[in-house]
Amino acid sequence: MGVQAVVAALIDEAEQQAQDGAWELTPTDRALALSVVAGLAGAVDAAPAQEMLPAIERLAQLREAVAVLAMALARTHGRLAWFLAACIEALSPVLHWRALPAGGLRAFDTVRPTPEQYTDAEHAVRALAAALTRLAA
Repeated sequence: MGVQAVVAALIDEAEQQAQDGAWELTPTDRALALSVVAGLAGAVDAAPAQEMLPAIERLAQLREAVAVLAMALARTHGRLAWFLAACIEALSPVLHWRALPAGGLRAFDTVRPTPEQYTDAEHAVRALAAALTRLAA
């Protein structure tokens, strides 16, 4: 299962919890969620522009998105923290990717992702930003 599919399942669960009243974001949670949205939007551009970038830039931006989530996770607790942590875990393959050739040497178990894997992770980041916007509304 790709990153986008895992994040989509997490979004479905979060939205269902919000709809059922099991999860009501506090004003502080809403503000943090919206700051995450801004950070994610700043990290990963719209699809056409993103896909034109060299692999090294795409990977750097995906790592930045993971960092945005990690920083937000450090500042919250409860359901928002659980959701953000699960999303970080879903995006964790990004942390094992490399854009540069290893030159025949060991590369700390990193792999070179396919263009489709970059696109999948980028779509997941955009979907997550959209979901956080809806949850914070």
